[in-house]
Amino acid sequence: MANNDPADLGAQPSSTRHPGIDHVLPSASLKSLAHPLRVRIYDELSAYGPMTASGLGERLGESSGATSYHLRQLERAGLVREDTTRGKGRERWWERTPGSVAIPDARSLPAGSAERLAAKLVEDEWFRSRETNFREFLLEGDQVFGDEWLDIATSDTINLRLTPEQLAALVADIDVVLMKYIDAHKRTPTPGSRPVQIHINAFPLMRGEPTDDTTKEL
Repeated sequence: MANNDPADLGAQPSSTRHPGIDHVLPSASLKSLAHPLRVRIYDELSAYGPMTASGLGERLGESSGATSYHLRQLERAGLVREDTTRGKGRERWWERTPGSVAIPDARSLPAGSAERLAAKLVEDEWFRSRETNFREFLLEGDQVFGDEWLDIATSDTINLRLTPEQLAALVADIDVVLMKYIDAHKRTPTPGSRPVQIHINAFPLMRGEPTDDTTKEL
């Protein structure tokens, strides 16, 4: 039976995509995250590491009062926690609670329900954040990074025709490679490393048609 305490995300069941790796957000945590600024705060802490409320405010163009309020809501939901190894006096540093999380599959939630609307909002904000980060790199990357980064950064588009089973095998193979690097570098980054974001989208094209069975015996 799943633990219903939203602060204990590690006790929540895994998604079917990543069994034993991620944890599906329970209803209370999902609803707490379903606010555009909270998703942005969560993303900033995920990508760049611990920050103060004032530091987050500067990055996001918000007041420290607003970020402090939303950080407390995320803390109650178990999504962020105070980093007690940093800060002096009243200064509080915040970090994302360790561990991979997933949102519930919207198909499993009642149409029009608060949970389904929350899941769609969080998903939309995550995709918007990914697009923003990539566009920033395309527009300004050559002003920030040297050739050692610009020569290796990549954005590939590959078109294949696959069955659901073949696509599942491809995604599973990609996950194996990703987990290798997550295990090696997520908690123990190498000196000189920078935050890197990897986007992998694998989906059927909406206007595509199934391949005809044209197999012929020789």
